[in-house]
Amino acid sequence: MTGTAGAERCALLLRAVNVSGTGRVPMAELRSLLAERTELQSVSTYIASGNIICEVDGDHAAACAEVRMLIAERFGVDTPVILRTHDQLVAALAANPFPDAALDKMVHVMFLEDAAAPGAVEQLTPRLQPGERAALIGPDLWIDYGDGGVASTKLTKGVLDRALGTAGTARNLNTLRKLIELTAPADAGT
Repeated sequence: MTGTAGAERCALLLRAVNVSGTGRVPMAELRSLLAERTELQSVSTYIASGNIICEVDGDHAAACAEVRMLIAERFGVDTPVILRTHDQLVAALAANPFPDAALDKMVHVMFLEDAAAPGAVEQLTPRLQPGERAALIGPDLWIDYGDGGVASTKLTKGVLDRALGTAGTARNLNTLRKLIELTAPADAGT
């Protein structure tokens, strides 16, 4: 089923759900909730970490606010909901500042809810571990965690939030590529 002509295929990205037993949001229940209570079309999810694929017709900020409110109401989880259109996801991948990274799963793009605070990367730089790199490209913060991966970083949620001045949610390159595939227009191959 496809939505109206003005609808855009998007990813609604939830922050910190179903991670280490906290922020539990069952994806099957979430899909049903969104199908019943919103105007979102063609709702699906990708993996349990909070990737909603759908068609949004109208105000993106209003759609994010509505989904956030419904998740809080139904599941007791207050999580930012950050929308990226298919074209924005494609542009993010094209802007990857770390194409030379050893492993794609170690490179993460943090999609920000609002513009980052001035000097955010400069505030993060002293916290980088050997082999880590960070770059702000448009509305996205890129982090190459290097060989140590996320487990050894000092770029914790709190550190990132303080430096950036806004919420964000990160996905690795493998997930970003899958989100691009899942949000591609149905007629993209024709």
